[in-house]
Formats: sequence, C-alpha cells, structure tokens
Amino acid sequence: MERGGGRTGSAGLDALETGRAFAELPGWRVIAVRGTDAVTWLHDLVSADVEGLKAGQNRRSLLLTPTGRIRADFHIAKVDEGSFLLLQAREQPEAVDAILAPYVLSSDVELEDQGERSVVVAVLGGPAAEAHDAGLVLAPSVLGIGHDIFVPPGEPTEEIRGRLRDRGLVEVTPADIETWRIRRGAPRMGPDFGPDALPAEAGLEDAIDFTKGCFLGQESVAKVRNLGHPPRVLLHVRSVTAIRPGAPVFADGVAVGEVTSAAEPNGETHAIVRIRWDAAAEPLSTGAGPLSLRREQ
Repeated sequence: MERGGGRTGSAGLDALETGRAFAELPGWRVIAVRGTDAVTWLHDLVSADVEGLKAGQNRRSLLLTPTGRIRADFHIAKVDEGSFLLLQAREQPEAVDAILAPYVLSSDVELEDQGERSVVVAVLGGPAAEAHDAGLVLAPSVLGIGHDIFVPPGEPTEEIRGRLRDRGLVEVTPADIETWRIRRGAPRMGPDFGPDALPAEAGLEDAIDFTKGCFLGQESVAKVRNLGHPPRVLLHVRSVTAIRPGAPVFADGVAVGEVTSAAEPNGETHAIVRIRWDAAAEPLSTGAGPLSLRREQ
C-alpha cells in the first residue's frame, strides 16, 4: 500500500495555503453515467444524495460493502438531467465503474470510462470560474475547495492553464498537494485507510446521507452510528521531530496504532495516525517523541 509522506517548503505549498493554486489531476478515473434511470439507480447504490444534486455540483460519496466497509471513495458530479460524472483517484484498489457494473442489469444506464482521454484541472482558490473557460466547471473541487474544470476527451488544456496563470494562480505539483493534504489532516484512501475501514473510522460520515431510503451497506452503517463506535480512528497530529509513515504510535508505552501519512512543511512534521478508539483521548507518542493533537480540522 502506498504511504503518504514528503518534505516541502516550496512556492507551490505557499500558493495552496493562500488560495492561489491550480493543478492537473493526472490519472483520475472519470466515469460517465448516462440514461433515463441514472439518477434513481445511482441514488439507490451510493451513500450520497444524488437526487438533490444540481448541474455543475460535485459531491463526495462512498460505495460500501454489505458490512459497511469502504470499497470506493469518489465524487459524483451532475452534468445535466440523466448525466453524471464519477471522479475517483486511480490508486484506489477497485475502480468505481467495475463495482457498479454488475448492478446495471435491466436499468437504462450506461457507464463509460473517459479517464484515459480527458483531464481534470483543480483550481484551488483564486477567482471563480469565468464564462470563457473551456470545459465543464464542477464545484467544489474533488480536493476540497475551489472548483474543477473537466476538459472533455480530445480538448487541449494549455489554453486553460495559461488563463489560470494570467489570473495570478501558481501551477503546483502532486507532492505539493500531498503535503497540503496532510497539513490539513485530510485522510486519503490508500495511505490512511483501506477497504477494511468503516466510514466513521475514516471521518467520512459527511459523505453519507442518513435520510435516504436505501444504499449499499446502509444497515451496517446505521448500527455503528446508533449502537457504538468504530474500533479505530484517524487523527491529525503534529510533532517537533521527524516521523515517517509506518512508525508505531504509543499510549502509555503500549503500541496503539501507526503513522499513516507524514509531511514536513517548514521543519514541522504534520501527520495522520490510525489508532485504537480507546486510545484517542490518551497522550500519544512515537519513538521520536510526543505527538500533539491538531483540532482545527
């Protein structure tokens, strides 16, 4: 499993933290979903509210197992009536369209993978999208703030990138984005949690519409929410000493988890740790020193 980590003090990170950044998102899966049954079909399968989406709106969602574990963490964007885009980071173990395909059956739904021929540009701050921007504008961005520009298959991106630079935005690298993510304490499927995780463990209950009539894994998620808590939890911490992903985390000298992502912007380590639920309120440390809990998430 890929681990998150890195060191940076770059202009790219400064641009991200001051809302002056943009970046292409290479390799993201982009799945078009079309058909007269697309709205109700998606709404009955995924965790988010699909019926309430407006054109151009992007919403985080999950696909869950019958036991409520996370199979895919992705975004749904409404293009128009009966047409949607599913956006998913490619490093996730299962492709969202492969998970959904067996459920099509007799529904009037078509799935088309457009990821190899299209580009997603995340605009993280700066002015709002302008009318002359090419491509489809989706908000908020899959990275959390700002908006995304979906460039259809075959369309060039250089003109869009030039316009964004003209507005004073800085093109940033994947390493900058990863450090910024860790600094904000935003968990990512892959380094921080895998297919065994519950939404509550990963802090992703906001991606679930609990008022819906049904979705895959609904009963299991409701049991965790109403009757208890997940066995583990992800926390955003920092340290004055360097730590690395995979380092054990201790509470009162007992190993209670591990570091899943870490970055060192400006000499201070920010990290995400996965620990036992019953240790979340205890003083935590690694072999390199104590960890301070970051609460401004």
